[in-house]
Amino acid sequence: MSTTNMAAGSSYWEDLRKQARQLENELDLKLVSFSKLCTSYSGSSSSSQGHRTRDSRSDSLGSSHDNMLVAMTAELEQLLTNLTGVNEKMVEYINIPGGVSHNAALMHTLQRHRDILQDYSHEFHKTKSNFLSLREREDLLGSVHRDIESYKSSTGVNNRKTELFLKEHEHLRNSDRLIDNAISIAMATKENITFQRGMLKSIQTRVTTLANRFPAINSLIQKINLRKRRDSLLLGGVIGVCTILLLLYTFH
Repeated sequence: MSTTNMAAGSSYWEDLRKQARQLENELDLKLVSFSKLCTSYSGSSSSSQGHRTRDSRSDSLGSSHDNMLVAMTAELEQLLTNLTGVNEKMVEYINIPGGVSHNAALMHTLQRHRDILQDYSHEFHKTKSNFLSLREREDLLGSVHRDIESYKSSTGVNNRKTELFLKEHEHLRNSDRLIDNAISIAMATKENITFQRGMLKSIQTRVTTLANRFPAINSLIQKINLRKRRDSLLLGGVIGVCTILLLLYTFH
């Protein structure tokens, strides 16, 4: 490969890496927002159901929330598709015949980007799955609530026991919703901590690998430390001898 081709190839590789890092940063921010939006869905859905008979704007509020979720889902899927395309271009660049396929550093960089893509894809699909399950649960509970309200309005039930039962049902439903929110937040926190731990472990592994690849650097550092200790001992000895001679001279 000529010098010009090598320079052009290096520039192309750096452009791909820049695109990958930019997409990874966007995905990280979008996934956090998507997780928060999915977690808040239960509360907004319950509030919308509870005020449906008193405020006609609740329907538009729930519809706006759903539209935001659909738009963010489509945006995340597009970002994952773009990042996958960039990774495929990096693979093609490394596998060019007579190119730089032997460069271990490039292979290591590619593997790191592929691991990040895999982690983001897993996190997105898991959050999306949890959200769909939560929405199905909310729809089921909302259907039960609407049936009860419909029965109450159609039969004109005013008896005290039925009202107490409905209030108790509402209290239990609110408690269940709060518990679901707490569990969702705990799960999201656990996933984020697990992801960060994996990143830190990967960084530690790379640092250890670099240290093992350059044992001469470790040997040089050890020699420098020994030299510093020897110089410190010599300097201390000279200062001690000078101090003793000065004292003897003074008392003499």
